[in-house]
Amino acid sequence: MIAKCQGLRAHRNVMATFASHPELPEILESLLASDVHTLFLKADCPPRTKAGGIGNLKLSEVDGADDGEWNNLRLESLQEELISLVDENQDRSDCFLEIDRKGCQVIQLGDLRISCAWPPFADAREITIVRPVAKLSISDYDIDPKLISRLSDHHRGVFICGRPGSGKTTLAQAIAEYLDEDVGAMVKTMEAPRDLQLPTRITQYAPLEGDLEKTAEIIFLVRPDFVIFDEVRRARDFEIFADVRLAGVGLLGVTHANSALEAIQRLIGKVELGLVSQVLDTILHVESGKIQQVLELRMTVKPPSGMQEELARPVIEIVEFPSGKITHEMFAFGSEIAVVPVDGRSGGNRSAVNSLAREQLVQKIKQWVGVQCGVKITGPNSAEIYAPKGMVATLIGKGGENIQSLQDELGGMKLSVSSFAEMPDDVYVDIEDPYETLEQRARHTKPWNHGKKGGKKSRRRRK
Repeated sequence: MIAKCQGLRAHRNVMATFASHPELPEILESLLASDVHTLFLKADCPPRTKAGGIGNLKLSEVDGADDGEWNNLRLESLQEELISLVDENQDRSDCFLEIDRKGCQVIQLGDLRISCAWPPFADAREITIVRPVAKLSISDYDIDPKLISRLSDHHRGVFICGRPGSGKTTLAQAIAEYLDEDVGAMVKTMEAPRDLQLPTRITQYAPLEGDLEKTAEIIFLVRPDFVIFDEVRRARDFEIFADVRLAGVGLLGVTHANSALEAIQRLIGKVELGLVSQVLDTILHVESGKIQQVLELRMTVKPPSGMQEELARPVIEIVEFPSGKITHEMFAFGSEIAVVPVDGRSGGNRSAVNSLAREQLVQKIKQWVGVQCGVKITGPNSAEIYAPKGMVATLIGKGGENIQSLQDELGGMKLSVSSFAEMPDDVYVDIEDPYETLEQRARHTKPWNHGKKGGKKSRRRRK
C-alpha cells in the first residue's frame, strides 16, 4: 500500500499542478501575486486584480503598476509573447491554444487560463488571466461518509452548484482525483474550455468540432466510469447532461446557481418530469469553499401534499441529505411543472397548492376568454370561477364541454362558474373595471361605430 501511494505521488509530480506554469513576462509575474486569482488588463485602463480566498475575492486596482502606458500595442506584444510560450512548451500537456477565433484566443499555460480579446469582438484589446484560488483534496472537506459513498456510486447523477468564485470547480477537482486515486475508477471530463487541474491520466475532452454532443459520442466509446461535465450552462448542455447520464455513466456536472433548488429547477423543461430523478439525484450547493446543502431527488407515485387521494400522480420529492426531510415536491399540475414547498405537517403545503391552482386557473381562463376572472379555492379539490356575465355561458360551453375539459386538465378539480355579481369581497380580480364597463367602452370604438353607422352611408352611396 505504501509503495502504491509513493507511486501515485511520483506520478503526480509530472502532471499539471496548482501554481505550476511556464515563466511569464516579468511584468505579468509581478502582477500575479500569491493571493491573486484573476488579473485584468485592458487597453487604456490601469491593471486590476481579484485577490483573496474562496468566497472572499476582492477587486482592486494594482498600486504601482503604471510603469508605462497600457495601450493596444503593449497588450498585443504581451499576447504574442504568451502565444510563443505555448510553442516553446509543446512538451507540456498543460500548455496549448484552446480557442483561436477572430477577435478571441484562449490559452492554457499550466494552471493559468488566459483569455485574449480584441476588436471587433471586444471594444478594446484586453487580457484576462485566471488561475485556481486553491488546490484541495477530498480530505480537506468536512464531508459525511454517507455522501462520500454516494459520490463513489457510478449510478448517480450529481450537480455541484454555486455562484462564481464559490469553489465549485475546486470541489469537482477534488472529487475527480478521489475517484481516480482512491476508488480506482476511469474518469474523463467534458470542458469548454479545459481548465480543471487534474492528474494526467484523467483525459480532459474539449468540444469536438465545437460541439459537446460530438464529444459525448466519443466518451461513450471509451467507456468511462465517471464523467466530470464542467460548466453546464446552456439549455443544450442540460440536454447533453441528460443523454450521458441515461446512458448509464456516473456523471458530475458543475453549474451556476444561487441555490440547490434553483439548480434543480434549471432542468425543468429540458428533461421530462419522469426522467428528472434518473438524470439528477444529488445536488451539492457550495458557498465560500464549503458544502452548505445537499439535496436528494426521489421519484414516487402519490397525491401531492394537500390534494385528495384520487389525484395521485408521479411526484419527485426533494429531500435534505442525510436527514431525509422532504423540503419540496415537484409534480405536473395542468400543463405546468410545479415545485411546491412542504413544511413537514399533514396538509402543510395546502395553501401553496391552492395558490398554484388559483394562478393556473386564472391564466387558463384568460387565454380562453381574454378577460381576467376571479377564482376562489373552495376545497381540497374544488374551486369557484367568477366571470363577466357575458362570459359565463362561454366558459361552461355546450353541454358543459368547456368546463369539463378544464377540469380534466387540472387533474379532476371540480369547478363551478358564477358571475361577477355573486363574487364575494375576499376574491381579488386584477382588472380596472368589470366586463360590463369594458363592453360599454368597446361600443364607442371606431370599429363598433363603423358597424352601426358607416354601413348605412355606404349603402346610400351605392344607390
